[in-house]
Amino acid sequence: MLTQRVVKYIADLLPMHCEVCRLPLTEPRSSSGICGYCSAYFDPVPRCQRCGLPTLYQVAECGQCLKTPPSWQSLYCLGDYQQPLSTYVHLLKYERQFWHANKLGLLLAGRVERPAQLITYVPLHWRRYLKRGFNQSELIALPLARQLNLPCQPLFKRLRATPQQQGLSKVERRRNLSHAFTLNRYVNVDHVAIVDDVVTTGSTVQHLCDLLLEAGVKSVDIYCLCRTPEPAD
Repeated sequence: MLTQRVVKYIADLLPMHCEVCRLPLTEPRSSSGICGYCSAYFDPVPRCQRCGLPTLYQVAECGQCLKTPPSWQSLYCLGDYQQPLSTYVHLLKYERQFWHANKLGLLLAGRVERPAQLITYVPLHWRRYLKRGFNQSELIALPLARQLNLPCQPLFKRLRATPQQQGLSKVERRRNLSHAFTLNRYVNVDHVAIVDDVVTTGSTVQHLCDLLLEAGVKSVDIYCLCRTPEPAD
């Protein structure tokens, strides 16, 4: 208790700066750590509600989704993989600044219009988990689930260690993930959401969606921090 009081006293003495632009915060004790100007970076933009990619106007399904719909029903994200979101993802994933996960999870929860019944997340292979010490998707999913008052369960197991998806084409990503996952428990709800940090081609979450649908789940959504246009093959 004394330690908490000392920490709070010291924090009150120190000037607070925006995490993005580093200028002093005009809003005293801002809970987000982001100034009003930089918070505009997190304002929602028109997107396809199905795939999550940017569109001129908000649409239920873009032309590509009408032609080749993904397995999931809705994708909710904070924004594209660009500043300042890309920096937050990097700090969380590679600099072990885990405290950003709580803030990002809460922001993401505010985007979800129709919450699922259950939240799960993209798993890591056990070797990668031991090396890294954490799963960034799990760190995002936990505060998000608490904010939405939903259960969060690890539904998937990664059967084999796959090379990093970054830098691979869409076809290479699909081949890389072949037989890489399995369900590790019975799912007794109809509507599930899968949390990931960044969705690019959607190959990983597509594979996990298919596993859930094959198990009898009726609807799957994707919750992610960043939605990035897929690279050209």
